[in-house]
Amino acid sequence: MLQVCYSRLKLFDRIFELSVAFTKEESAETASETLLPDRPISPHPNLVTETGLQALQAQLNDARKAYEAAQAIEDVNEKRRQSAVPLRDVRYLTERLRTAQLVPNPASSETIAFGSTVTFSRADGRVQTYRIVGEDEADPKQGSISFVSPVARSLMGKAVGDVVGSGAQEIEVLAIG
Repeated sequence: MLQVCYSRLKLFDRIFELSVAFTKEESAETASETLLPDRPISPHPNLVTETGLQALQAQLNDARKAYEAAQAIEDVNEKRRQSAVPLRDVRYLTERLRTAQLVPNPASSETIAFGSTVTFSRADGRVQTYRIVGEDEADPKQGSISFVSPVARSLMGKAVGDVVGSGAQEIEVLAIG
């Protein structure tokens, strides 16, 4: 399935190149303005939860639909403008799906691992709960942090009662789920 996604991406790129080749000079200038740089790809392993993998697949489907909708626009310059972001997102999401490494839920709640939900208290008295997930899935406002974040890295392998950090940065593990 991931190979099919990659093949479709190459087809989208080729169609875009051909459409630029047969346009007026001003359209080619507009085309150069709408060729967005690729979204950066993290150097870390692309670990994902089942939910994260499904979210990537849904985002790729949405990006494809947005690209296809933009292709229905008659004005070539507007078509390029509307296609730029979805095309960039298709490239990014295709690569993220290609490199995704699905990690099953932790078998134990004895120690903190990728996919664990952790409740901890900070030195200032705040109590926080986060699930440790992949980079694309992380959303601290929604209660998830990336496994490469400093807090998650310091918590990995720890158990309830463990304290990490020092001074004002000290955190104590209260619960693991």
